[in-house]
Amino acid sequence: MKVRTRSSAIIGTICLVASLALTTASADQPAAPRQAAAKVALKNVATAQNPTAGAAGPGGTVWIAERPGTVRVLDDQGLGEPVLDISDETTTDGERGLLGIAFDKEFAHFYISFTNLEGTSTVDEFAMRDGKIQPDTRRTVLTQTQPYSNHNGGDIKFGPDGYLYIALGDGGAGGDPHGNGQNLDTLLGKILRIDPSGGEPYAIPPDNPFVGDPNAKDEIWAYGLRNPWRFSFDAGTGDLLIGDVGQNDWEEIDWAPANSKGGENYGWSQMEGTHPFRDGTEPANHVPPVHEYDRTNLGCSVTGGYVYRGDAIPDLKGQYVYSDYCDGTVRSLQMENGKVTGVNDLGVNGGEVISFAQGGNGELYVLAIGGSISRIDPA
Repeated sequence: MKVRTRSSAIIGTICLVASLALTTASADQPAAPRQAAAKVALKNVATAQNPTAGAAGPGGTVWIAERPGTVRVLDDQGLGEPVLDISDETTTDGERGLLGIAFDKEFAHFYISFTNLEGTSTVDEFAMRDGKIQPDTRRTVLTQTQPYSNHNGGDIKFGPDGYLYIALGDGGAGGDPHGNGQNLDTLLGKILRIDPSGGEPYAIPPDNPFVGDPNAKDEIWAYGLRNPWRFSFDAGTGDLLIGDVGQNDWEEIDWAPANSKGGENYGWSQMEGTHPFRDGTEPANHVPPVHEYDRTNLGCSVTGGYVYRGDAIPDLKGQYVYSDYCDGTVRSLQMENGKVTGVNDLGVNGGEVISFAQGGNGELYVLAIGGSISRIDPA
């Protein structure tokens, strides 16, 4: 690991490999009436090396993860030099790399989610002091071996409850060949919920839904997911929203209310969205997506975003903003009590949108794998 190292590019410009797109789906599903969209524009604020994730940092900054293994800080002066470099510990083959970053609520600890040189999903923790990473405090919190180089998931977020949530895909290949989505005896195909400060290497929250079940992993919060590449919590309500990448036909956005006790089964690989996958049978406890779309147009892989809670665009407030890696159109869902009441095309295109970032002020940034970081501004 290197801290505050060279600014030169370590690895040449990379695009996500075709496996990210070819085993997925897209196009807008007109399940809800379209309503007048907020008028927005994309303002390019920086260029990074294959940015994959972002997190609101101390002092009003936004920290950006670059897939080859570096972390840089975006502030009013632009994107700074790397503050962390693990490029010699990860690879960018398949869908691997540095995939997620997160801070705890007090900015006392910084977390990274990456695949190591063997392809193992890894979550590490660093202590923070005066807004800076303390490299000597690094420790590994959680690891999960991966049978294939795709569907790693990798997103991490702290929930309103102060616990760390971790998204892991079903292990890869296509069609969930190992049946991990519905198997409660593996962490793959799940959203996990752990307490990294409560034990060594972590503690299990006592109210996790499968605690005490000998046939299930205690870490599991929700299951039946194919590749929950990006998820987020609504900063206004605490609701959980998940963009789960589909197989061949349907992309889906899943939702759980803030008062959920966990245990939701989102259906994969018996279901793809609201549709049986191959010869699948809908599980009795299946929680269908709040929104799905097919591949009628150019999309192929949903990129989950955030519910907008900023002040710059009043007409967008409370809407869930998302996109698609292949289509690039930035869209929003109007929602009420967990139901979609409107689907909006915001009229801007972010390119190969791989992720979103939310600043501490609630404003949103669009990250394209080619390098652009754009803020969503009023038009």
